Amino acid sequence: MGAASGHLLAGALPVMSVAQEAEHEVAWESLFAPDIGLAIWTLLTFLTLLFILGRFAWKPLLGALDAREKGIQDNIDEARNQREEAEKLLARHREQLAEGRRQAQAVVAETRAAAETLRKELEARAREETQAMLANARREIERERKAAVEAVRTEAVDVALAIASRLLGERLDADRDRQLVASYIDDLTESEGALA
Repeated sequence: MGAASGHLLAGALPVMSVAQEAEHEVAWESLFAPDIGLAIWTLLTFLTLLFILGRFAWKPLLGALDAREKGIQDNIDEARNQREEAEKLLARHREQLAEGRRQAQAVVAETRAAAETLRKELEARAREETQAMLANARREIERERKAAVEAVRTEAVDVALAIASRLLGERLDADRDRQLVASYIDDLTESEGALA
């Protein structure tokens, strides 16, 4: 039985192969051959699917797309507004910087002017103090000179009286003597002043 079934199987293989090829060829040709029933069912299925999608899915999809578009537009508008606000802030910041620089320059100029004024005042005050010191020194020198002249004059009167007393051998009245010598010295001083 084994050999007979093997021959039978070997003979059936080519027949099966031919049958499969024929069936495959028919299936291939049926794909391109118009089948009215299949076309109607395909059209009905497509229209039904289109209706279901339009009724239940299309509106939510369009709504989601519209919402997404609106969200994107809102983000773009917000970004534009933020950019404009940032530009305004930048312009305001630049103005403040410029104003700060102007104020700093004004303060520097004011400080320089105040320093120059103070310098001039200090120089003037120093000159005045120097002039006052010189005037005081001159007055002091003049006072000392007068005191020295008076001391020399007094000493000269005393010396002259002493010499005159010795020469005359008698003592004159002290007040009278002093007046005579002072008068003589005044005459000498005036004659020296006239010569100078």
